[in-house]
Amino acid sequence: AYKPHPDGYANASELVKGLREISDFEISVSAYPEKHPESTDEAADIDMLKRKFDNGATRALTQFFFDNDVYERYMERVTAAGITIPVVPGIMPIQNLTQLKRFAGRCGTSVPSFLDTRFEGLDDNPTDRAKVAADVAAEQIEDLQRRGFSEFHLYTMNRAPLVNAVLENLGLSRERRSAA
Repeated sequence: AYKPHPDGYANASELVKGLREISDFEISVSAYPEKHPESTDEAADIDMLKRKFDNGATRALTQFFFDNDVYERYMERVTAAGITIPVVPGIMPIQNLTQLKRFAGRCGTSVPSFLDTRFEGLDDNPTDRAKVAADVAAEQIEDLQRRGFSEFHLYTMNRAPLVNAVLENLGLSRERRSAA
């Protein structure tokens, strides 16, 4: 659990305020479509994001999620709270489903059962597992685009080949990106 330093900031919203007092620059903060593990409830998460916004945050990046309906409902609550900064969805290409489930459990992120089906039998087949991982992430992004979202944060976890495969699946080849 977070414990503030006696001479530090009590929370992220106070840090944002302190940074804003130093200078006018971009400040990205975290956001949680599914409840942060240390929050009392989802309303507390929205309240914290609102305080970070009110104190000068210019963008939020979400914790990764796999259910786009969860993100869309979250964005409805964000909008209703009067938060107008971009809240960029965090997309996590899956390197290893078993490890991801452990990590997601610590982060409070749900892992839908359809992912078990998609990755079934691929534990010992890294080539096919990477292809499925790139497909799943690209499909998630394409669905979010259909819902009207246009900015995305891909968690790379220092695994550029998988992220490149996701971009390829989206029609954003390295050559196309270089020409843009």
